[in-house]
Amino acid sequence: MAMSLTDLLLLGNGRDLSSERGVSCTGELPEASDPTLVERAKVARAALGDRALVLGHHYQRDEVIDFADITGDSFKLAQSAAAQSSAEYIIFCGVHFMAESADILTSSKQKVILPDLAAGCSMADMATANQVEKCWQELTEVGVADRTIPVTYMNSSAAIKSFTGEHGGTICTSSNAQKTMEWAFTQGEKILFLPDQHLGRNTAVQSLGLSLDDCVLWNPWKPMGGLTREAIQAAKVILWRGHCSVHGKFTKQSIDEVRLRVPGIQVLVHPECQHEVIKNADVVGSTEQIIRTVNASPAGSKWAIGTELNLVSRLAKNNPDKQVIFLDKDVCYCSTMNRIDLPHLVWAMESLVSGHVVNQISVDPRVAKFSRIALEQMLAL
Repeated sequence: MAMSLTDLLLLGNGRDLSSERGVSCTGELPEASDPTLVERAKVARAALGDRALVLGHHYQRDEVIDFADITGDSFKLAQSAAAQSSAEYIIFCGVHFMAESADILTSSKQKVILPDLAAGCSMADMATANQVEKCWQELTEVGVADRTIPVTYMNSSAAIKSFTGEHGGTICTSSNAQKTMEWAFTQGEKILFLPDQHLGRNTAVQSLGLSLDDCVLWNPWKPMGGLTREAIQAAKVILWRGHCSVHGKFTKQSIDEVRLRVPGIQVLVHPECQHEVIKNADVVGSTEQIIRTVNASPAGSKWAIGTELNLVSRLAKNNPDKQVIFLDKDVCYCSTMNRIDLPHLVWAMESLVSGHVVNQISVDPRVAKFSRIALEQMLAL
């Protein structure tokens, strides 16, 4: 049944019709969007022309990726947004923190649109500005703040990025975490890594050669992060207690099971996975590295991949001469990333065609100022 304009407008008001169709954790996406929307999307995209740039994260569903001018991980899309100066509208098919970064890196004449404002990130929500400011105050009281460099993962709010820039730190992605942490250690003696504990720990231990004992975990819900003064003073890396709800669910048991079930398979995982998973995988890489690794592998290769299911499914489809499977069949899609669907994208584009700007992401100027400092430090590295 064709979707009415009323339905599309209701989507923009927060009603998520795709979730009403039901997302299954057994590896099944909701039914495909109404076929008439594909033609409407083509018409709206053509009408916008060079006035718009559509950015699509790799974790988006295929029906959205089909209309993306540029696809990539958060790092590549941040670079693309920074390099884009002519498009009036940046339509960001990703999640909220990505759209914020695009708004920070583009000019004041450009407008960043997020097709569904409910597309957030649970990891980014695990570190609030008040919590991080309190942490910094306590690190100051312990006497280590002036020797500590904040390194903040791209999966964070603009407020946390602003804190990082204001205190001499930098942003990182899974692609460049090693390089940013190496840089941070040239600027200070300690790193406060926000908000993903797994990426911070894995990079410190697997890439920089530090020990697990060099890392401590800061729990923002406890006084002094639940740590002693001595532990904080001895630590080289202070990890925030945050994680990705998708990548954090993979386990060593997942790896053992797939190797038993598929002899000769190679396990390829994202560095947001738990440390035990990283230690037992064959290859560890960012989203872009995962794609390059599978695409460059010889015919007949077998891969079990620990990352978001939309990407794994697309890799399997694009590499029919290889066996590409999901590392753990019981892990769900990224529920917030999947809120961006074709109905939302059509609604956003048709609204722009009619002269109505919807779901614009605007970062406070002061927050944007220090966030830009941190993001530009990352891009410079």
